[in-house]
Amino acid sequence: MTTTQTAAAEAGLHGRVLDHLGTAICGGGLAPGAVLNIDDLVDRYGVSRSVVREVLRVLASMGFIETRRRVGVMIRAAEHWNVFDPQVIRWRLASVGRIAQIRSITELRTAVEPHAALLAAQRVDHDQAGDLVGLAGKLWAAGKAGDEERFLRLDIEFHQRVLAASGNEMFVKLQNLVAEVLIGRHHYHLMPHYPSEQALQLHADVAQSIQRGDGDSARRAMVLIMEHAFDEMSSIWQQEHLTEAHPA
Repeated sequence: MTTTQTAAAEAGLHGRVLDHLGTAICGGGLAPGAVLNIDDLVDRYGVSRSVVREVLRVLASMGFIETRRRVGVMIRAAEHWNVFDPQVIRWRLASVGRIAQIRSITELRTAVEPHAALLAAQRVDHDQAGDLVGLAGKLWAAGKAGDEERFLRLDIEFHQRVLAASGNEMFVKLQNLVAEVLIGRHHYHLMPHYPSEQALQLHADVAQSIQRGDGDSARRAMVLIMEHAFDEMSSIWQQEHLTEAHPA
């Protein structure tokens, strides 16, 4: 095996172990306070100590673990996690905490995206505004056609462009977060096959309000988009609470 092939193989093993441990931590399979033993991990996953050490280094950078003298590598509680890391979001979406993750990001989006739309109306240039209106039209067509893959791509792009058009560099950094939650909702079948006409119209309203420079209208339309997302998810959240209260 060449050096390149060896490196690729180790990268694949690293990714597999990292995903398994990350998902287990996010899902509660590895609870806070649990101790990880390097030799046990080497045996369990059939990888080298160097692969395990690199995995632990990444988990530590995400706030998942810490090393304590005389104790070893210990799992940390969720309040220490870097919850804005896209990989952490993917693991949470893949775990039993999926609905809670979608809910928390939707709450964050509700706080940020309406104001981003207002700022975009004040700061966007003519070409950006025209592109956003055109994108809303493509989104409408994909939704009406039931083309879920295309609709997802366009929906992600639409919300990312609004964040970018806000001119606020901190809002822009939320683009990947928005993409992850929309991809997660799609992947786990938590979105309707055909978006409602109301949702499609609201995206058009946001774009047209931004183009007109009407920040208040853009903000109100984006608030309604977020409220619509909550409405779509409410039945799922309610079912989750019922399941927790009355387990089978």
